[in-house]
Amino acid sequence: MPATVLDGIKIANDIRSELAAEVKIMAAAGVRPGLAVVLVGHNPASEIYVRGKVKACQEVGLYSEQHTPPETSTTAELVALIEDLNRREEIDGILVQLPLPPQVDSKKVLLAVDPAKDVDGFHPMNVGLLSTQRTGLVPCTPAGIMEILRRSHIPVAGQEAVVVGRSDIVGKPAGMLLLNASATVTICHSKTRDLPAVCRRADILVAAIGRAGMVTRDFVKPGATVIDVGMNKVTDPAEFERLFGGPPQHSKRVEIFRAKGATLIGDVHPEVAEVAGALTPVPGGVGPLTIAMLMYNTVKAARKCRGIRVPALAK
Repeated sequence: MPATVLDGIKIANDIRSELAAEVKIMAAAGVRPGLAVVLVGHNPASEIYVRGKVKACQEVGLYSEQHTPPETSTTAELVALIEDLNRREEIDGILVQLPLPPQVDSKKVLLAVDPAKDVDGFHPMNVGLLSTQRTGLVPCTPAGIMEILRRSHIPVAGQEAVVVGRSDIVGKPAGMLLLNASATVTICHSKTRDLPAVCRRADILVAAIGRAGMVTRDFVKPGATVIDVGMNKVTDPAEFERLFGGPPQHSKRVEIFRAKGATLIGDVHPEVAEVAGALTPVPGGVGPLTIAMLMYNTVKAARKCRGIRVPALAK
């Protein structure tokens, strides 16, 4: 029996609807949460991401503004911009779109963001709050993973969870959130011995490696929940054949690949659907939750910064 597909688009839409209702309540009190996005230069992929974030702000009812300093900006110039945004009361969240140009000290720029406005959840103060189970702003993709599990009624407490990938953005905070929810957590990486055997212990397997289709059926315990965080572009016909050349259910994807010469796939091989109990698709799984949780963090920051007592609807 094929795995249950965990529909990230529906869950993200539910969260956005709840946030829109909360923003209306805040507006009645004279407050409109505000998000400032800083996009340096002209990185086409970053521009697409930012457009999606600005559109989401409009749908939820948030105020948003975009700052586009030139590619030649210095670290000092960007820090000055961040400090100005920190001072502005109508800005509740600040997002610095990565990557920054090579001449810029990215860590210094990110550290300049007020932790109370750090809607990406990257500031060391928010990392510390997460690790000590205190209230702070949590990185959006890991927070989205937890929403998928919670809203899909997948138990976490007492379960064995394995996270493949130890990045500061996804792997580490995802492991911390699962641990805080009383799962038994193992975080794997490139030096992990017998990775498939470790992954097969998991009741909940989170794949965040950045390698197309690396997690095959040999990694998955029958009936496990598999969360695929990867987003990889496949253009090589031989690689496409390895991933999608078998079952007829991929015929539509084959047609699209032949027409466009490319397709998106996560870190999980399509064959895992035959083994797992539940699985997030790519696209349409974790991705939509990342932007939804950015909206959530902006509303949460506004609620705290402006002292508004409105029950959090998204969690």
